[in-house]
Amino acid sequence: MPFASPTPTACLALADGTLFYGQGFGATGRTTAELCFNTAMTGYQEIMTDPSYAGQIVTFTFPHVGNTGTTEEDDETAVPVSEGMIVKWDPTLASNWRTTAELPAWMARHGRIGMGGVDTRRLTRAIRQSGAPHVALEHNPDGNFDIAGLVAEARAFPGLVGRDLARDVSTLQSYRWDEMRWAWPHGYQRQEAPRHRVVAIDYGAKRNILRSLASAGCEVTVLPATATADDVLALNPDGVFLTNGPGDPAATGVYAVPAIREILDRGKMPVFGVCLGHQLLALALGAQTVKMGHGHHGANHPVKDLGTGKVEITSMNHGFTVDSQSLPEGVTETHVSLFDGSNCGISLADRPVFSVQYHPEASPGPMDSYYLFERFAAAMDARAETAAS
Repeated sequence: MPFASPTPTACLALADGTLFYGQGFGATGRTTAELCFNTAMTGYQEIMTDPSYAGQIVTFTFPHVGNTGTTEEDDETAVPVSEGMIVKWDPTLASNWRTTAELPAWMARHGRIGMGGVDTRRLTRAIRQSGAPHVALEHNPDGNFDIAGLVAEARAFPGLVGRDLARDVSTLQSYRWDEMRWAWPHGYQRQEAPRHRVVAIDYGAKRNILRSLASAGCEVTVLPATATADDVLALNPDGVFLTNGPGDPAATGVYAVPAIREILDRGKMPVFGVCLGHQLLALALGAQTVKMGHGHHGANHPVKDLGTGKVEITSMNHGFTVDSQSLPEGVTETHVSLFDGSNCGISLADRPVFSVQYHPEASPGPMDSYYLFERFAAAMDARAETAAS
């Protein structure tokens, strides 16, 4: 149901001076960020804890947010990374057997601001027409807002272009991961018979991506975003995984691209990248990336596999994209978005090196693309068979 209170306790100010008022929930205070919208109908907790949303506030186009509550099992990282959320209605009371905390309480505990009672359709149209705006969001129970100050803070937000945010959300030290995907009735179980050693370079890794690797038969060692090729190859992996993450790939590429190039030159092993990892791989191969107007954020994005003609419904979260016109010779475009034709995948013709722009781990989202983890495992199987023969 909509908010009953007539007095706004939250204000969203766009850099152009446009204002949206609503009812605040979660933490009080003020924050600045880039504003995007997400069209997923489920998974608000996974979205808020996805490290790829660093520096962003998410507008949820689906109105029923809060109805499944929150549970630590659904966190994609230890704490929410998105700066805040904008929703149409007051967060729905939780009605789910897995719930351990209501959404507003969870937001407050983690210092994240929410605002409800907003015309999210109007706000989404503004983002689509003018691009992802810089905004300031304040939750003040007294309802007193310094509008000029909020607009000034929104205008002062530096944006995401040129910002390396992967270093901020990456692990600080290496660790092992063996937890597999959730499955009824046992929940999360451990991978006790791995077939492959995989090094995952963490640019903002989601837990369900690591779980998907473990479920595909991998023993995973996670290294920081700043890991060098020597760090990776010293572990003698069967394959290397490049994770998702936030920010401008060109900025992260200052240190990541040389490492990836050296891994490709020296390792001669399967390499699989997702999201930011896809963009960094493309940069390492000589392509370019560009900022999108409003990006792709949702769990209903159709992507066409150009090799098979198959269409997958995918989960996406990215504000930058690989410029398909910049792909060099020897790099094949494998997938494209059916929304706007933008690049969604690449591969090398002569080596098991490939990447996709979307999230095949399906957290949240459909499971159409989980086969990519199996493809990665199959490439490592084939390499092992070749080495043994």
